[in-house]
Amino acid sequence: MNKEQTIEELKNIVKPYIQNQEAFEMLTEDTDFINDLKINSANLVDVILDIEERYDIVIDNEAMERMVNVKSALEIIETKLSEKN
Repeated sequence: MNKEQTIEELKNIVKPYIQNQEAFEMLTEDTDFINDLKINSANLVDVILDIEERYDIVIDNEAMERMVNVKSALEIIETKLSEKN
């Protein structure tokens, strides 16, 4: 799976939780979930649970704390998938 595919899947996962449509439409690797997309912390947990379910991975607390933007989410997903295989 390439980065563009993962970003598209990530967009589908976060879409129900965003509060800033403009930032969502211009989403890049540097997009911050809380500051840019205005996803509140409770919904960020839902995003993480949705990512775990979509990729069949477990995201530990340390990784959860680092998952603040698209780039870190991509890195964590990639790392967890490689650990699984």
